Amino acid sequence: MTAFDSDTFLATLTPRPGVYRMLDQQGEVLYVGKARSLKKRVASYFSARPQTAKTMAMVAQIANIEVTVTATETEALLLECNLIKKYRPRYNVLLRDDKTFPYIQVSTRHPFPRFRFYRGSRKQSGRLFGPYPSSPAVRETLQALQKLFRIRPCEDTFFAHRTRPCLQFQIQRCSAPCVGEIAAEAYAQDVKDAMQVLEGRNHELVDDLVVRMEKASEALEFERAAKLRDRIQAVKGIQSLQSMDVRGDGDIDIVGCAELAGRFCVSLVYVRGGRNLGSVNFFPKAGLAERDDVLAGFIAQYYLSHEAPVEIVVDVGLTEVDLLEASLAEYAKHLVKIRHKVRGQRVRWLEMARNNAEIGLRMRQADQASVTAQLEALATVLGLPQAPARMECFDISHTMGEATVASCVVFGSEGPIKADYRRFNIEGVVAGDDYGALRQAITRRYARIKRGEVALPEVLFIDGGEQQLAVAREVMNELEISNMMLVGVAKGPDRRPGQERLFIMEDSVALTLPNDSTALHLVQRIRDEAHRFAIAGHRQKRGKARQESLLQSIEGLGPAKRRELLRQFGGIQGLKKASIMDIEQAKGIGHALAEKIFAAFNRV
Repeated sequence: MTAFDSDTFLATLTPRPGVYRMLDQQGEVLYVGKARSLKKRVASYFSARPQTAKTMAMVAQIANIEVTVTATETEALLLECNLIKKYRPRYNVLLRDDKTFPYIQVSTRHPFPRFRFYRGSRKQSGRLFGPYPSSPAVRETLQALQKLFRIRPCEDTFFAHRTRPCLQFQIQRCSAPCVGEIAAEAYAQDVKDAMQVLEGRNHELVDDLVVRMEKASEALEFERAAKLRDRIQAVKGIQSLQSMDVRGDGDIDIVGCAELAGRFCVSLVYVRGGRNLGSVNFFPKAGLAERDDVLAGFIAQYYLSHEAPVEIVVDVGLTEVDLLEASLAEYAKHLVKIRHKVRGQRVRWLEMARNNAEIGLRMRQADQASVTAQLEALATVLGLPQAPARMECFDISHTMGEATVASCVVFGSEGPIKADYRRFNIEGVVAGDDYGALRQAITRRYARIKRGEVALPEVLFIDGGEQQLAVAREVMNELEISNMMLVGVAKGPDRRPGQERLFIMEDSVALTLPNDSTALHLVQRIRDEAHRFAIAGHRQKRGKARQESLLQSIEGLGPAKRRELLRQFGGIQGLKKASIMDIEQAKGIGHALAEKIFAAFNRV
């Protein structure tokens, strides 16, 4: 390998701000960095001063450096984050979990607003509350609000076509504004009260409810006063569950970081309106980075793709905190403060974040140790020279040949790699032909692998016996793919767990592993995951096909009227709940046709 000529490169390098990319001999990006002065920053890697282990290991592999000049350092930070996501360099801090988090959305433009689960762009109309750390947290909050304030949960199209109250009204989970069971002013007050709970203003709400209760009592409206009394008790119950409720605090994120044996966990605690909404753990890939580098990299990558709150509390001081604050403020369009030295309640929140990170990291390490042991045991059983780093498994699911779906799940050294899961809708194969379906799915998948679009696994599992395995081998021969072990996973004679037999194609041997084999447990887990993923896809496809075919089978219901019905009722589920009178309100649907549609759905 030719040594990189740093002196020649630095002689012509600009002192302006920008981003630099360090490449190895094969052109792979090793590291992406930003700099206020490209010349000074890049030169620091080649100075005579002592360097960290990470820097020395990286510099030894540098074959070339590319730079992009930017107008400002803030622009350089934004570009750096985008390039890190694009190239995923081995020496950068990589935030692998880039999912969006759920919110509660309030449709404020509707005269009778609805509270609903929402995940997506924050540019959506209405008010958003959150983010929440998980979907169950959102759904539990919605259920509590619906029970307490009886806010409608239904879609707008369903709401617009009601002529009588639905079941939610009967079980006292909705006040039925759709049919006038509650006045608009009273419903608006309920919405306002519910939003105060979401904003963390429980104390203010209780004070307001007490005033309303006393006024109702003075006006001899004792039934209304009793309802307000019950609501006060319910709101106080919510307060007691929020043991960390703090009056006056706004939106804050608390970020704690833990490190163990070169691995990191970042725990993010969400505080909204002074209420702790829960936490979520991230496990960034950090190479040889230090703890403060990991935290700075996490904050930059996470908050430049998610909206930052007004305050972020971190458990370690950051060197470029001014740059981070300026960049996040520019992205979020509001002031963002990153604080390290805090007091009072924030100290307790920060301690919780640290503890969550430490516990999450220990649990992750324990899980990985278990997976590592299983992989090593599997390598021994299959006669592999080392534990496989990537495995795939295929399964086929259908009902009497209907809606055939194939699944491909992927496992690695840390367990499932769900981002790489794939489903294949099988077309052009005789119904019930599992071999043909398997051939089509494997061909489609491994044609992409042949083109280099997907990594080649070391082991391919097929849910089936020798015949299914033979189909996979034929496909591999046709595609000229080798250096991969094919293993069939056949059920035992009684089709019970623990009796699986492994068929290995290369040696034409069959293995029956003992029930307590860790290798068998891993194979079962992979096979069961492929089975679950295939069944879920099949049920979705089958349900959609049956519902669509049901509409198509109704005489007199053409494509235009089908589209209008689905638009009016928000989909099949809304249409299934509609009455005859609701259906005939849709454009072009008469009474006779509405009766046919109602009868068709109520036979299902």
